[in-house]
Amino acid sequence: MADIQLGTHTIKSYGIKVARFHMYDWIILLLLGVIEIILNVIDPFYRFVGKDMMIDLKYPLKSNTVPFWAVPVIGIVLPCAVIIGIYFKRRDVYDFHHAILGLLYSVLVTGVITDAIKDAVGRPRPDFFWRCFPDGQEVGHYSCDHPSFFLVYDNVTTNVICHGEKSVIKEGHKSFPSGHSSWSFAGLGFLAWYLSGKIQVFDRRGHIAKLCIVFLPLLGASLVAISRVDDYWHHWQDVFAGGILGFIVASVCYLQFFPPPYDVDGWGPFAYFRMLAETRNTVQGSTNTNSLTSRPSEIETVYV
Repeated sequence: MADIQLGTHTIKSYGIKVARFHMYDWIILLLLGVIEIILNVIDPFYRFVGKDMMIDLKYPLKSNTVPFWAVPVIGIVLPCAVIIGIYFKRRDVYDFHHAILGLLYSVLVTGVITDAIKDAVGRPRPDFFWRCFPDGQEVGHYSCDHPSFFLVYDNVTTNVICHGEKSVIKEGHKSFPSGHSSWSFAGLGFLAWYLSGKIQVFDRRGHIAKLCIVFLPLLGASLVAISRVDDYWHHWQDVFAGGILGFIVASVCYLQFFPPPYDVDGWGPFAYFRMLAETRNTVQGSTNTNSLTSRPSEIETVYV
């Protein structure tokens, strides 16, 4: 295990240096944020929905148990609060910076992939009927004699013709995969990895309490995902795929910056141990140089 020098590398002393070294990573992160905004603005693929398909899409239109604004709080703010708390305890800017950067990458990469798939697939939500027909009227046809009636299915393709609010219908074509599920597992999944390294859950001492702590974020993400099925905003396949996607991205992003939690150095980031190795090599190099320059004077002293 490398020599531990906690408390000597703070945000004040090394923060700017570390951030500059990862300047391009932060720029790419901003670009991912812009892409995420664009993917939410553009229209998704409006998949064919026939009359027979509507039978399975008549679940009630409910409000969200976990509102949209709460997802960033759960997936970003909560893990950041834990990371900040650990920083104040350890005072290690390398750990703090790489944890924040890894977390943001985990969430944004997951968000971009999720919304790109949503827009490309265009799967209707379980409550699509009520988005399409807010008044519940599925029958009727439009004619000059009865202008109050609507043509609800195309006479040629039999595709549904919705008369609901455009933004509500647009959102109704974004079922697969679940964004709540993927974002929650991306953020809380990263937090689970992070905690498992910090409390050394795989230290072979058999402390089940440590394992329970690691499972808490995953349980929270699972409950968020389940709420999407309970609210009839997603099919179970959407939630399952979103959770798998989020956790895979979280795992890749964490292991990009940190050793596996079962590693002997699993409690700190790669950059921290690389810094220690470089410092040690520099000290050894200067020591060897001083040793070589001192030998001629020692010899001269002996023979004078």
